[in-house]
Amino acid sequence: MKVILAGYNIDSQVIEEAEAAGISKEKLTPEVLSAAYARISRNPAPVNELRQAALNEVSKARKSNRKIIFGMGHHSVAEHAVFNFDILGLSRLAIEELEHFRLCSFTEKSQRYITLENDYVMPVELADTPFAGKLEKLIEKQAAVYGTLHAELFKRLEEKHPDLVAKKSSRNMVDGWAKEDARYATLLCTSGQLGFTANARNLELIVKRLNGSKLTELRKLANHFYSRGTAVAPSILLFTTPSPYDNETPVELQNLAADALRDIPETATAGDAVLVNFTTNGDRVTAAAILCAASDRSFDSCKSVADSMTEPQLKQVFETAFSKMEFFDTPPREFEHVHFTFDVSISAASFGQLKRHRMMSQSSQRYNPSLGITVPPAVREAGMEKMFVAHAEDAEKLYTEIKSQLPDIAPYALTNAHRKRVLVTTNLRDLYHFCRLREDAHAQWDIRILASLMRKEAEKVMPMASMLLCGKDFFVERFEKVFNRKPTIDPANPPKIE
Repeated sequence: MKVILAGYNIDSQVIEEAEAAGISKEKLTPEVLSAAYARISRNPAPVNELRQAALNEVSKARKSNRKIIFGMGHHSVAEHAVFNFDILGLSRLAIEELEHFRLCSFTEKSQRYITLENDYVMPVELADTPFAGKLEKLIEKQAAVYGTLHAELFKRLEEKHPDLVAKKSSRNMVDGWAKEDARYATLLCTSGQLGFTANARNLELIVKRLNGSKLTELRKLANHFYSRGTAVAPSILLFTTPSPYDNETPVELQNLAADALRDIPETATAGDAVLVNFTTNGDRVTAAAILCAASDRSFDSCKSVADSMTEPQLKQVFETAFSKMEFFDTPPREFEHVHFTFDVSISAASFGQLKRHRMMSQSSQRYNPSLGITVPPAVREAGMEKMFVAHAEDAEKLYTEIKSQLPDIAPYALTNAHRKRVLVTTNLRDLYHFCRLREDAHAQWDIRILASLMRKEAEKVMPMASMLLCGKDFFVERFEKVFNRKPTIDPANPPKIE
């Protein structure tokens, strides 16, 4: 076996230094990797030699890329070229749209841990309209409300946890608790920053979709991605113009939905996470998948056996699968063959975390003030709910005014407390990951409540397959309840790395 490090992402300043040292700019492109790897399937030469050939003839490699991607339709070769972007000054609303794309990596400035300044994005669409001044006034009020909430919440936490506040490290943690609740008052036009990584194939899709956005801010972002990407890799960002399918189909579906639902009364949602669909007999389906993967028998045969199992026999399948599990282990892939669909009503603050679970299927509606707002319990306990609600109502009033003329721009005026509806479909394996992370004691309270609701619904319909479904902090207790013994590794005291 021979393993060669073919390349890796490096800082752009290093590339500039290489150019200054006399290395040809053409050689400093990720395109050569795409071109070389594209030839693997039809050229018997060693892959490292194919890379060298592409590196020596970059213009030829670019022609090859265009032919393979555009002419033959083999878009996967573009995945070997990877881009990193620093993104600053993007609104919270626009960040949501960017992070909708699942096969990318995002690390975002957290509104939970960083004190927010009066930074915001004024939508270009509001320029030269009376709404611009009104939004600026609302932003000024937001700064005052945020500052008051942060100061009062931290003061109360300081009194409640004097031992934690006495230490610098834990003081910052307590301050973070205050910030995470104060941020519910901030607007969706608040600006943020993030590090973003995508391969060229996904970047091409993102540019194409953002070019069709109704928000000027997102179209500008698409232009930045395209101009910077094509400057170093012009042969692999090709399909970037939105098609009628991208631009017209969503509008046609909205019109169709409006007609179909016009005379149908709204059905009140029974809770913040309602299980609306799931795999029936999910425990037995999962058990059958486990038997199928562990044998050479067909799924039908395994399903027949699983369906005929007694409760103790069925339980034994899951106990065997789980008996050596530790808090960091994921269930086997066989747990991906059963699913749950939840109708979720969630705050913008909580959605900012939910959207990061990109292996879930999430169909997100627009923000809807009729769903109400999420008031942090700490704000209510501190007697500041009236001020908080009044600010949210001011935001909603401006939202309604803007919506009458510019419906796509109106959400910039809403707060992190405002809610939207999201249809979430997840398989059981990914639900384990979600609950392990988001129901843990260290998780933010809003997303923790959502994870708990989803877990409880899953346990009702698949009690055996979900026997260890819980937050990381509760894993030892759940494991001990099932097996009458503790797991080998305690999450509170992980083994030291030598």
